[in-house]
Amino acid sequence: MFCAAMSVAAVTALIAGFGSAIGCAGESNIPRASAADPWESVRALILEKMQKDGLPSVAVAVARNGKIVWEEAWGWANIEKKIKATPQTMYSIASASKPITATGLMVLAERRLVDLDKSANDYLGPGKLTGYAGNASQATVRRILQHVAGLPTYVNVIFANESYRRPEMEDTIRRYGILVTPPGEVFNYSNLGYGIIDHIISRVSRKSFPDFMKSEVFEPLGMKRSAVFTGPGPEEMVAQRYTQKQNLLPFLDFDHRGASAVYASAHDMVRFGMFHLKNHLLDQKSILGAGTIDAMQQASGVKIIDAGAGLSGYGLGWTIIDLAGYRLISHSGGTFGVGTRTTLIPRENIACVVLTNAASTAEGYDLWDIERAIFSALIQGFPKAPAIQTSVDGPFNPPDALTGIWKGAIKADGRDLPVTMAIGKAGKVSLEIDGQATSPIPVKNPLGYLNYKEGILRGPFLGTLKTVDTASAPHVVLLNMKLCGEKLNGSASAVAMDGRFWLPFWIDLERTPGRQY
Repeated sequence: MFCAAMSVAAVTALIAGFGSAIGCAGESNIPRASAADPWESVRALILEKMQKDGLPSVAVAVARNGKIVWEEAWGWANIEKKIKATPQTMYSIASASKPITATGLMVLAERRLVDLDKSANDYLGPGKLTGYAGNASQATVRRILQHVAGLPTYVNVIFANESYRRPEMEDTIRRYGILVTPPGEVFNYSNLGYGIIDHIISRVSRKSFPDFMKSEVFEPLGMKRSAVFTGPGPEEMVAQRYTQKQNLLPFLDFDHRGASAVYASAHDMVRFGMFHLKNHLLDQKSILGAGTIDAMQQASGVKIIDAGAGLSGYGLGWTIIDLAGYRLISHSGGTFGVGTRTTLIPRENIACVVLTNAASTAEGYDLWDIERAIFSALIQGFPKAPAIQTSVDGPFNPPDALTGIWKGAIKADGRDLPVTMAIGKAGKVSLEIDGQATSPIPVKNPLGYLNYKEGILRGPFLGTLKTVDTASAPHVVLLNMKLCGEKLNGSASAVAMDGRFWLPFWIDLERTPGRQY
C-alpha cells in the first residue's frame, strides 16, 4: 500500500509536538522517564521508527502483574488541527478487532445463545454459506472463528468520499460466502468470516453489532474510549489515518466490521489484554469465565502453511506464537493508515499494545521491533526477534499432473465466466478468462510468483474479473486452486492493486483428456 518516506521537515515538525506520558487514576501514576528508566531505549527506537517509516504518531501501553506500568504517546493524532496523541486517543485497530469481536461472540456462547459447534448457517438469515468445496453445514461457528471453515481470503474497504456504498451483509454473504476448501482442513485467514461473526452477534442479540459491543464488552470492561465506528468519530478523540507522506486519508468502512472496524485507545486495549490475562480490575465485570478465556487461547490444530514470526496456530480470535519457550497470545492489524499490535505473554503476566496511524507494512509487522524492545526491557534475556518468513519462489516447474489444457468456469455475479488454462512442461502458462487472454505476473510483487506447493497452484495473473464490485479499482487475478486428480478448483480472486479489495470467486477446471501444451 503506502510506502513513501517522511520528509526531514515533517519529522522536525512532529518532534516539536511529541506528547509525554499520561498517568491513569486508580491504575498507574507513571512519571516522566528519568535517564535510568528502562523505557529510555524504547523511546529512542520509537522516535527513530517514526522518522524512518513516516508515522505521524505512536501510542503504547504496557501492563504487568495486573498493573499498568507504562503508557506514553508521541506525535500528532491530527496533524491539521495540531491535536497531540495520548494513551487515551482512539485509534483504528484494523484486524486487532478480531479478538474483541470473538470476545463478544463468546459472551453469547456462555449464555447458551450460540453453540460454537453448530453450523454458522443455523444463525444466518437469507444469505447462507455455499459449499462449493465440502458441506456448508460443517462450516461451524468455531471453525469460522479459527479461520478453518473453508472461506477464502476477503477484503472490502469502503471509502467515505467515493460513490461505492457498503453492501448489506446478507448480500455479501450470498455473493462471497463460498467454501473453497472443505471445512476443518485448511487455515485461510478470512475477514469475511469475522464479518459473518458480527452478523451472527447482531441477529442473535437483536442489537446492532456496535450497540452490542458497547453494552456487553466495552462498558463492562471499562473501555471508555472504544467503539465500533460506522462513521467518522469526534476529531479531538480519534487519531486520523495518514499515508507515510502525511496525507490525510478519508474515513473508511468495511462490510466485515467484526474483522476490522473497532477503534480503541492504547489504554483501553491494555485493559482488554489484562482481562484476557485474568487480571480483572475492580471496575471490570467478569463477562467471560476463566475456562472460556483459556479456550480462546488454544490453537485449532490445523497447520498454517508458510507461518512467519513463530506463528504456530490460531485460536478463537487470537494468534498463537511460540518464541524460544515463550508463548505469545497476539493479534496485529494493518490497513490504510493503520498499524497495531496487541500481545500477551501469560507466563510473565504481561500485556503490551502498540498503535500508530500510518502503516509501512501489512498486519503490524513493522511494529514488532517496538514490541520486542518493550519485552526486552521487562524480561532479561528475552529472545531475538524471529525472521519474518518470505516465500522465495524459483522457476515454475509443474509436475506432469498439472501439464495440459484445463477448461471450466469462474462463478461471478451469477454468471459462469468460461476459463481455459494451458500449462506446459517447461513451465509456460497461458490463461483465458471470458475471452480475455492473460499470463502470470513475471516480476516481483506482493502476491508472489506462480508456484505449486503442497498440492496448491497459486499465483497472480495480469487479468481482470469484470463484476459490479471489481469496477471500483484496477486489479489483478489471483488463482488459488487445489489439484484433485483431473480437477483444479478453489478461488479466483480480484485483488485491487491499491489493496482496497480482495474479492474471491469459485473456479472449477477439468483437464482435457489427451491434450498437451
